[in-house]
Amino acid sequence: MSQTTEQKIFQVQDYKDSLKTKAEKLILVGFPQKILELNELLETPQFRDRQFTDVHQELNVPVPDPIVLNNHEDLQIAKKRKSEYSLAEGSKVMAVTSGAIPCNQALCELIHLVKPHIRQLVEHSNQLKMWISFMIPKIEDGNNFGVSIQEDTLAEVQSVESEAAAFFDQISRYFISRGKIVSKVAKYPHISDYRRAVQELDEKEYLSLWLVLSEVRNRYCSLHDIVIKNLEKIKKPRSSNAESLY
Repeated sequence: MSQTTEQKIFQVQDYKDSLKTKAEKLILVGFPQKILELNELLETPQFRDRQFTDVHQELNVPVPDPIVLNNHEDLQIAKKRKSEYSLAEGSKVMAVTSGAIPCNQALCELIHLVKPHIRQLVEHSNQLKMWISFMIPKIEDGNNFGVSIQEDTLAEVQSVESEAAAFFDQISRYFISRGKIVSKVAKYPHISDYRRAVQELDEKEYLSLWLVLSEVRNRYCSLHDIVIKNLEKIKKPRSSNAESLY
């Protein structure tokens, strides 16, 4: 075996040892701090006792007086009058907005607050997953009670990691859905239902963000609880065969 290969093996082992140390500190110190931090954030005015109307935002889409087009000549005249903010063809109306239609600023601020906590939960779950994986001893016959505890805990951590990653998808779906409804408002500015649909979607997203932040806090609590209760078995699943750990 070459010296270079031996060095790589030692480097990998150093990485594993370092990860074990960091993960154990994360469970004992980091998770409790994170739980308290999220509790404080959920008690701020941005999330507690806030009215749905606080996240409503006016759309930059005026309601124009439609020009009813009866023939091709009227259509050509109307095209030259786009500055009047409306074109109509039969019963269809298309609004010309006075500038860009902005995202919901209040919700964007909340998303900016929530996303880092989601990302941290994904990263911490992944770190915890690797820590438990490194603790699993080599396969042997018998004395597998502690190993089964490790495997059950690992499955719970993997589930939390997947759920946290899905929260990002939920946020992106909100912007896609809102964009589609807003495009309907721009195309049919006289239909109030589309404008109301935007408000309803914003309210739903506000509630979803509160729920996501609560679930992030709850997942930290559940992971901390299950690991602390089974910490000795996770670290030493086979107390009589400690030398078999790798």
